Amino acid sequence: MKRRRTLLAWSSGKDAAYALHVLKRRTDLEVVGLFTTMSAETQCSLLHAANEKILEAQAIAARTVLNKIWLPAGWTEEVYAAIMAEEMRRARSQRIEVIAFGDLALESVRANRERNLAGTGIEAEFPLWGRGTAALAREMIDAGIESHVSCVDTRALDRSFLGRRWDAELIADLPRGVDPCGENGEFHTCVTAGPMFRSRLRLVAGRQVERAPLVYQSFSLR
Repeated sequence: MKRRRTLLAWSSGKDAAYALHVLKRRTDLEVVGLFTTMSAETQCSLLHAANEKILEAQAIAARTVLNKIWLPAGWTEEVYAAIMAEEMRRARSQRIEVIAFGDLALESVRANRERNLAGTGIEAEFPLWGRGTAALAREMIDAGIESHVSCVDTRALDRSFLGRRWDAELIADLPRGVDPCGENGEFHTCVTAGPMFRSRLRLVAGRQVERAPLVYQSFSLR
């Protein structure tokens, strides 16, 4: 069977990392690279706030390549759509057939991704879709996924969770109603180790940055 050339949307977090692990075990798809959207204003990935050095180290650890897509300061949805449309044309010229995403359950997010790929000749793939997040969290942790909280939405979660390792203890400490995988945007993570990596990344926590209602924990490589 010919394996279809696949790119994975890379956030730097645990869900994208575990999606990469799952995809690497499939016989119908071949992950040939990662891509991530970057903010020209913060010089970091969107939401997860990983800097370039961390993202590049993650790609090296995953034994693959990373394409960084830069969004200008003050970008709008229209600007984002135009930039991504150009990136998808480039991907198609490189014989990419599938774009994979680590989304778990949000129907609106999935519909938007599928809408953006409509007519491009590229198929959307969601390898973790529909998995119960409580069971999936246990599965990821048991598989060796290591990550730390890099962003919290203070409307749902106290900032004291920033920088903490995402593990069974943290999940037990989450307030009632907060998803154990942060699927509703309550928190985001930066992954440092797991079965998709050949080596562990070592991070040092820096300053916290507030962009209300979100608060970010900056990290650097040790």
